[in-house]
Amino acid sequence: MRWANHGNPPPRRVEKSDAQWRALLSPEQYRITRQKGTEAAHSSEMCGLFEPGRYQCACCGTPLFDAGTKFQSRSGWPSFASPLSEGVVAYHRDDSHGMQRIETTCQVCDAHLGHVFPDGPPPTGLRYCINALALRKEG
Repeated sequence: MRWANHGNPPPRRVEKSDAQWRALLSPEQYRITRQKGTEAAHSSEMCGLFEPGRYQCACCGTPLFDAGTKFQSRSGWPSFASPLSEGVVAYHRDDSHGMQRIETTCQVCDAHLGHVFPDGPPPTGLRYCINALALRKEG
């Protein structure tokens, strides 16, 4: 994915101090979004919810995904075929844990979201595997 090497421009920026993020987020949300953690597989009911609406970044409220691109991946995390628009998700090479992956973060506030994999459905062929605690459903 070219953006992992060259970046993509954000629509805006939200920056807060570590203390401000800690005050805003639950301890588990902070661990996942600010410390690049991962929630346990199948720990959220969000995996099985397919109602219309949009999913925002839990940290800054930026709309990231539309429910119309959400699909049942059976991976244990909410999965989407594409973000709402090109500028809202950032991509970074992640060589941790002996794997080569592409990490996804909120382009606006740098919150860790999850990873993107090349095994999703058409038309994108991508699976955005996202921590439920990094998202909040709107609408």
